[in-house]
Amino acid sequence: MPWLHFTTGFYKVATPANWNNGDDCVVVPAVATSIGAIASGFSKGPVDQIIPIGSEQELVETFGKPDSNNFENWFTAANFLQYTNGLRVVRADTAAVNATGNGSGLKIKNDNDYDSNYADGSGSVGDFAAKYPGTWGNALGVSVCSNAIAYEQTFSGNAGVLGVTTGTPAAGATVVGVDNGGGSAGDGGGAYNVGDIVHFGEADGSQYEVTAIATDNLTIRQLDNPNGGGLKSALVAATNVRRRWKFYDLFDAAPGTSTWATSKGASADEMHVVVHDVTGALSGYDSDVAGQRTLAVLETYAFVSQASGAKTAQGGTNFYANKINVGSQYVWWMDHNGSLTQAGTDVASGASYASTQTHAGVLNTLLTGGTDDNPTIGELDLAYGLFSDVETVDINLVMAGSCPAATDGVAHATMIMDLCETRKDCVGFISPRRADVVGVTTGAAQATNVKGFFDNLASSSYAVFDSGYKYMYDKYADVYRYVPLNGDIAGLSANTDSVADPWFSPAGYNRGQIRGAVKLAFNPTKAQRDILYPARINPVCTFPGQGTVLFGDKTALSRPSAFDRINVRRLFIVLEKAISTAAKFQLFEFNDAFTQAQFKNLVEPFLRDVQGRRGITDFSVVADDTNNTGEVIDRNEFVADIYIKPARSINFITLSFIAVRTGVAFSEVGG
Repeated sequence: MPWLHFTTGFYKVATPANWNNGDDCVVVPAVATSIGAIASGFSKGPVDQIIPIGSEQELVETFGKPDSNNFENWFTAANFLQYTNGLRVVRADTAAVNATGNGSGLKIKNDNDYDSNYADGSGSVGDFAAKYPGTWGNALGVSVCSNAIAYEQTFSGNAGVLGVTTGTPAAGATVVGVDNGGGSAGDGGGAYNVGDIVHFGEADGSQYEVTAIATDNLTIRQLDNPNGGGLKSALVAATNVRRRWKFYDLFDAAPGTSTWATSKGASADEMHVVVHDVTGALSGYDSDVAGQRTLAVLETYAFVSQASGAKTAQGGTNFYANKINVGSQYVWWMDHNGSLTQAGTDVASGASYASTQTHAGVLNTLLTGGTDDNPTIGELDLAYGLFSDVETVDINLVMAGSCPAATDGVAHATMIMDLCETRKDCVGFISPRRADVVGVTTGAAQATNVKGFFDNLASSSYAVFDSGYKYMYDKYADVYRYVPLNGDIAGLSANTDSVADPWFSPAGYNRGQIRGAVKLAFNPTKAQRDILYPARINPVCTFPGQGTVLFGDKTALSRPSAFDRINVRRLFIVLEKAISTAAKFQLFEFNDAFTQAQFKNLVEPFLRDVQGRRGITDFSVVADDTNNTGEVIDRNEFVADIYIKPARSINFITLSFIAVRTGVAFSEVGG
């Protein structure tokens, strides 16, 4: 019996998967009902990949903060997360490119794209590239310390060895001359890197950062002093100098030779790697500003190996490229630096991985060339298309966000509706165009605009229309913004699942309270609601002292039907999904009276439970020889007809007040 279907009323559904409670007793499972989905342009994060997001903080960490280009869709996602913690997000592909070590720009969409095209290190874009496209990557810097001398070095003041030049730099001086004692020009500064930490032998142990190098002169400032400052005290000629790598204090010791390399007869394979925020755009701290050096560090990789086969003591890979590519949230390894002559090679006995230049053992890379771009309607269509596979992608509530600029919005809304109509297990939530309600001076014009927009959209019980935009605070930019309401309406549906059941209406004062609304761009009056509601549009209204409320629960179905209500459509989605999941257990069994009875025994307790939880008022399950005829059996099919009477929500209330004569008891009137 390879084919199995059942009908709910006149509704045919397919069957996804088996379900067993662990005791060889098949039961109807609980199914997901509250998982949201949205595709949009974002400032960072993987492209063309479905990413689960559970909180606003995760949204920030993965896709960046909202900006002037994406805030409508960004806050649609964030507003949904106010009500629940299950969201699936796709960053749409655009012309944006990744920042790289040589600034040439390169598109690396996601992990799969890197693994398929660049995992061999053939990017030809410098040592590193930002993990994902966007200008966000231009804030990144990577510093590599590849040997012990690069990590720390002490210069004596003896002739022929680097130290402070002849002279007495005064207290407060911000420029100190260095040389090798022999006096040749240009040989002192070459031992230093900008960012190095130096100590000139002052009794109090004062340390300084090197901020610039000009021939033999170091420009310095007091370490981690926000106000900068020069030498604490005057220096004497030939003073000993100790220089250290900028990030030396983040590690326990200098890189050297790993135990694994030693066992293979190799040496000097270890490196320390630091990924840091150069500009402060990501962390809020600038690693080139005094006092923020350590705070700007995003990631560290200690004692990683340049050898491709290197292993940790636990047997895992210790090759720096592998460690970075698997562990980093910010960068990909691309090309091996030329001074790391053996990097990425197999270890041979006697091989040394030391940098070819001792002072160049510090390798600093600043990533540049990253660009941003906004998705077109076609790019958004492709992004939402990643949600189309019912078998592998479990979603329930699809948010449209806002329509792309310079479009009429109809194509965008239709795309959402087509996705949900095709899947038939989720509902799309759609707001009007921004220009329909924001900045429009009269409510009458707003009502006309909103109705006119939705009149262009097809009839569907798998979509929900709302009346506009809310005004809310953007804490990231410290401004107030208008944001579409569809994220909130989808969020109300998810919240209803947690406080009641999916077959309860998400509208009204009990479950329909919109969060975070300062005001509405369009607050429909009763007369305007009377225009909107018959046109399939669910008004969102602010009532004095009662909050902002979803005041309708219609689907986008244009004809009268049980399915013109959100709760009924979602009820049937739950029933079809749950029963189909359990029913597939019957696949490849015999289509006989035993299997038919087994199916009824599976479904009827589930439906009684839903009935007890007020989702349906009555039901009937038919699976016998009346619908499993010889012809059906010969086609290797199984048919079950499930008849459902859904419970209906209250949309209108009628109260009759009657004056009663004095002396008449109410019990007599009610009789």
